[in-house]
Amino acid sequence: MPTPQDIATNYLAVWNTPDDAERRRRLEDWAPDAVYRDPLMSGTGRDAIAAMIAGARAQFPGHEFRPRGTPDGHGPFARFSWSLAPQGGTPVAGGTDVVRLDGEGRIAEVIGFLDGGCA
Repeated sequence: MPTPQDIATNYLAVWNTPDDAERRRRLEDWAPDAVYRDPLMSGTGRDAIAAMIAGARAQFPGHEFRPRGTPDGHGPFARFSWSLAPQGGTPVAGGTDVVRLDGEGRIAEVIGFLDGGCA
């Protein structure tokens, strides 16, 4: 079973991958029917999640997701925080995501929360 740190690192790498084909390849490590939900968007299945991430990346060109703090977890759940910022710049958004893994250690569900500030 992957550690919370592994989960956060691999998850943020999916969001930071600029190439659509490579991002889709990384999503093969997620459950086929994975679900993503946050206050602004949602998607079910790898294709829908790939399209959702591509749309978010188009809104914030040149930005990257960076981990904040130390990921933690228990059982099939991991929780970690992140910031979105232009490379070398000040964060424009931040959030905390809770990930649930399936029995094979793949991401099955992500519930995202947006933090009021960008800390």
